[in-house]
Amino acid sequence: MPEFLYKKKLYYNPVEFAMDRIGGTWKMPILWRLKDRIFRYSELKKDIPHITDKMLTTQLRELENDGFINRKVYPVVPPKVEYSITEKGRTAIPIIRTIREYGLSLMAEAGIHQK
Repeated sequence: MPEFLYKKKLYYNPVEFAMDRIGGTWKMPILWRLKDRIFRYSELKKDIPHITDKMLTTQLRELENDGFINRKVYPVVPPKVEYSITEKGRTAIPIIRTIREYGLSLMAEAGIHQK
């Protein structure tokens, strides 16, 4: 497959492109949680261990900009913001499920037990 540009970034294959959209340490765990219910920012922060505020904010913005999640702001004081998964985001869930199951099998093979 020939290389291609998207938003001024060069990609060499579709897997690289897909992983740039949903890959990394935090995007899949965020989408995985949003598949079941709507979360507020503080709930996501509490539910995802070790993520910093800056990283959570960055990842949520990227997922929103790419159309994987919705951000709904309520005009109240203090501000209330809710995050939900979009139909596009739902299309990533079977892929995340497969990667998760593969990771769990690799962990078991290596003798690593989930906490």
